[in-house]
Amino acid sequence: MNRLWLVAALTFSCPTLSAQSAAYLGFDRNTYPGDAILKTLHQTFSYAGYWLNNPPGEKTNTWSGHRAAVESAGLGFLVLFNGRLYAALKSISKATELGNSDAQAATTAARHQGFPARTIIFLDQEQGGRMLPEQKAYLYAWVDGVIAAGFRAGVYCSGIPNKDDDNIVTAEDIRQGAAGRQMVYWAINDACPPAPGCAFPARPPLPSDSGVGFAEVWQYAQSPQRRDVAGRCSNYHADGECYPPGIPPGQRLQVDVNAATSPDPSQGR
Repeated sequence: MNRLWLVAALTFSCPTLSAQSAAYLGFDRNTYPGDAILKTLHQTFSYAGYWLNNPPGEKTNTWSGHRAAVESAGLGFLVLFNGRLYAALKSISKATELGNSDAQAATTAARHQGFPARTIIFLDQEQGGRMLPEQKAYLYAWVDGVIAAGFRAGVYCSGIPNKDDDNIVTAEDIRQGAAGRQMVYWAINDACPPAPGCAFPARPPLPSDSGVGFAEVWQYAQSPQRRDVAGRCSNYHADGECYPPGIPPGQRLQVDVNAATSPDPSQGR
């Protein structure tokens, strides 16, 4: 995923920060890698991102229909729904309306794909920095709608201080405006440090080390490498991509890399 991000998860039992003693590696990518490669990926990763609608910039969703194959390979899930950009929101009332309808679309798709009730669905909100009123209206309407439908909600978001916006951290901005909503965050911070870059350590970093102390998931590497943010990371492939172990770079199976407090962060198995 190439994006500015959001992640919050609501009303579910999750590890406290003091309980963050172990982390698990996972991957996400816009395009489904294929059934045949899943077991090789499971040698490195505990879970996979799983899209419920078209990923950013894509015209189709190639993950659809492959839930059983992912689970059969031994992988847990990060269940994702691609949210709206600011330009589509227009007004607070329109944003609220879209948040409600997109929540219905997300939960309908989750049921259709076979995910059980109370699976955590993460909203992929592409834009970061300080959230504008329309963006917050959309986000919180989506979160409330997902919970009302019997699932749990999450948002994938930036954990990097925005230098052009008073160093605001999107995850903190969302949390401060949550109005009593209990939320967990999947933070993106691919700057080295604190990120280890395109690395697959046996002892993954804790999400709380991302710079967002309350994060439960940390995306610490993106493909391709974002030179403006991750330019100090020296362990990406020569072409700027991040390729997982055991798969030749020539196969062009680039991934984004995550660390989470659970081997099944969406609890979707």
